[in-house]
Amino acid sequence: MRHTRTAPTGVRQIIAIVLPARLPTDPAWPQGPLPFTHGARTTTTDTRRTYFTPAAASVLYGTPQHPTRWHRHAQHTHGPLTVDGMELLRTPTDDDPDRALAVLHLTVTGPELLDTVRSLARRPGTTARPSAAGSALTALLQGHAHTRPETLLEGHATIEPDTLPYTVTLLTPSRRSLPRLYRDQDHRLWPPTQQWLWALASRTNTDDYPPDPATVPQLTAGALRISADWSALVLRQGAAFIGHRRDHGPTDSFYGYAELHMRSIYLDALLFGMIQRTHIDHLTEDLAQVFTGPGEANRLSSLEHQIAHFRSTYWRQHLTTHGTANDLLIAYQQQYRLADRFTEILAEAADHNRLIQTQENQQISGALGILTILGLPLGTALGVLQVLGDENPWHLVTATSAALAATAALLTTRYGRLVLTALRGRSPSDRNH
Repeated sequence: MRHTRTAPTGVRQIIAIVLPARLPTDPAWPQGPLPFTHGARTTTTDTRRTYFTPAAASVLYGTPQHPTRWHRHAQHTHGPLTVDGMELLRTPTDDDPDRALAVLHLTVTGPELLDTVRSLARRPGTTARPSAAGSALTALLQGHAHTRPETLLEGHATIEPDTLPYTVTLLTPSRRSLPRLYRDQDHRLWPPTQQWLWALASRTNTDDYPPDPATVPQLTAGALRISADWSALVLRQGAAFIGHRRDHGPTDSFYGYAELHMRSIYLDALLFGMIQRTHIDHLTEDLAQVFTGPGEANRLSSLEHQIAHFRSTYWRQHLTTHGTANDLLIAYQQQYRLADRFTEILAEAADHNRLIQTQENQQISGALGILTILGLPLGTALGVLQVLGDENPWHLVTATSAALAATAALLTTRYGRLVLTALRGRSPSDRNH
């Protein structure tokens, strides 16, 4: 039987909630990401740009002429949850220019952090969404965006309410170390820090998903040891940052900067991975539609243009010279096999291109064969008449008719049938048999 100690109250308990959204028009909010401050440092757009390559920074922050990100401060408290602000990041694709991500920044007080992320994941026995987060969304988006599609107004954004959010969580201990979450003998070799990393990233407790002790080493094998003081774990639906030593509060400069990085550039690296996943999903869908009807060559050409644009703009495995952001991005990519999926897209697109090129070459060869079959008898007949100097129109008609009969006869031969087949081309259903 499993027992769980009372959940700890950390010094820093922070959640960033990422939700898909639709953004038909730019909001009347300040441009750029939500700024955070510690000491003399503030994470403005300009300071964040220094961490990323120009292409990645353009995706995450846009330009003054073409912004892609906006923010709004807030101080909305409901029970243990306080909303610090919200961000909107436009993430358009070719088929959906209104696509966006909404990021809600929360601070949690009391021993409610794990219950809150479980609630966001809609685990059994929890509410669909923490009431503070829901009411804060409504308050923050009032006059611009709404939380339900049926309330969508022209020019307003929509937050999709039925999609599970991605959560990024930070917990630092208020004492020497975090207590054990799993206290039974089967998990005694699982360090408490690793237990909490797994619990917050997977958004589970001991009742939701009791891990098999044999698989415990694999559960947190991908954890990133950022430094001696904290580490991170990135999973498919959540990421967690855990402190390894006691956090001394506002006077703790290290954890102050750790929070600053988690809420800014580390979150941005994960947002970039989400954008990459959206585009790869879009490319996969388009690739499946290449041979669905006529005009396959045009569809493939359009797809190749999209792939080239994605590679030059979005496909980055190295966002910055600072290693942690790169490691977080690669960890997210590995969870969704983005590198393997993109490699498969490139290989399949190359195969499709080869098939279409072969078909076009066959059609060209067929057209040349038709010209040969049609032109040889007719050219021979007209050449004979010209050599003989025969200008009798009836002889010309007779020669032309004979040439056409010879052409028809040639088309019934094996060579003629091959030429007609090549000229007609093969349908997608023919290629599948």
